[in-house]
Amino acid sequence: MVADTEHAAPTSDHVWTLPNALSTLRLLGVPLFLYLLLGPQADGWAIVVLMVSGATDYLDGKLARVLNQTSKLGALLDPAADRLYVLSTLFAFVVRDVVPWWVAALIVGRDLVLLCTVPALRSRGLTVLPVHYLGKAATFCLLYAFPGLLIAQMDSWLATVLGPLAYALTVWGTAMYLWAGVLYLVQLRLVLRELPRVPWTWRP
Repeated sequence: MVADTEHAAPTSDHVWTLPNALSTLRLLGVPLFLYLLLGPQADGWAIVVLMVSGATDYLDGKLARVLNQTSKLGALLDPAADRLYVLSTLFAFVVRDVVPWWVAALIVGRDLVLLCTVPALRSRGLTVLPVHYLGKAATFCLLYAFPGLLIAQMDSWLATVLGPLAYALTVWGTAMYLWAGVLYLVQLRLVLRELPRVPWTWRP
């Protein structure tokens, strides 16, 4: 089985949908989030932005299914926003010595490997594969771990309580993120084996 059935609903070419608007809002929050972390280091507001991103991440997928507004653009925007938040957070955390560089290298390396599979997908007429539930769960863990890691840097009783949980979620989320990458490569292998090659055409 190549795709997760939960995400196998028919897609359309519609652009102006509520789920796409929420995904776009999440994308616009990435530079604000980075500024808050690296500029004034306003960690409290950065946590608010991250929490809003997590809420809209849940809502856009839920609304797309309930309103039957799944679209090709949404299939690109949703994982793109997830990855940008994860990568931007890791970048800021490495700069601020919140997480070791090798943790960020594992996650970034996984995404670079998957980026290299795009030409193979396009040779079969595809742009992306359906998002796997394990990948969403991994992103969920990481996006909930990151606010906890910020709180763990503070000098308070809350940091003492949430710190161990945040680091546990980081380890678990990273492990699932890597495993989801392996499953994506397995899906890619099935696609390459089962779908015929299509003539190459330029598509930006």
